[in-house]
Amino acid sequence: MSVFADLVQRLADLLQPLFGASAAAAAIVLFTAFVRLLVHPLSRASARGQKARTELQPKIAELRKKHAKNPEKLQRAVMELHAEEKVSPLAGCLPGLFQLPAFFLLYHLFSNTTIGGEANELLTHQLFAAHLGDRWADALGDGGVLGGAGLVYLGLFVVVACVAAFNYRRTKRMMAANPAVPVPVVDGQPVPGMGAMSKVMPFMSFFTLFTVAVVPLAAALYVVTSTTWSAVERAALYR
Repeated sequence: MSVFADLVQRLADLLQPLFGASAAAAAIVLFTAFVRLLVHPLSRASARGQKARTELQPKIAELRKKHAKNPEKLQRAVMELHAEEKVSPLAGCLPGLFQLPAFFLLYHLFSNTTIGGEANELLTHQLFAAHLGDRWADALGDGGVLGGAGLVYLGLFVVVACVAAFNYRRTKRMMAANPAVPVPVVDGQPVPGMGAMSKVMPFMSFFTLFTVAVVPLAAALYVVTSTTWSAVERAALYR
């Protein structure tokens, strides 16, 4: 972790003439962009997989008619179809999974008061009036919602809400255009909760608001930057 802390500090030092006290925040944004660039090939592969799954919809519709009275057989037939066409239903999860280490690294870096036995100097950095190691609760206790730090979080919440609304509309359109894969069954019975999960899926983007509220500001900044990048990337790849 100390190596990563030195990297962030050095990058912040380079950006300091341009961003002043918010140089570390700018460094985190650049770090996030670098991670997203590394993950971009997976995102492109995920987009190709989504298009391939869309092309399978007519065949899946035929399977639905053929096995309408046998959900277990329908599920097996759909999985076999995906295997034959070499299309993975889970390919879209890979870009998010590969970003988790970077998120947790930032989370721990800005949650510890010491690094390598020395004081964590990164905690002294700010994004405008808010310290990168603080959380929304700290901002509320230091000036309230409309205080200096509170306004920083308010701006982040507005960005996240706009991105979540964009993703919500996009997900609803995709689900309407591409009927969901049949609910998995075990021993002839649907897996509990899977039907409800498909209904909740369009709202998943709004859960980011909770994440931004409870993690250190540095990690929240990573989440906001990454989700905004993802929305723009998906709009380009899935157009």
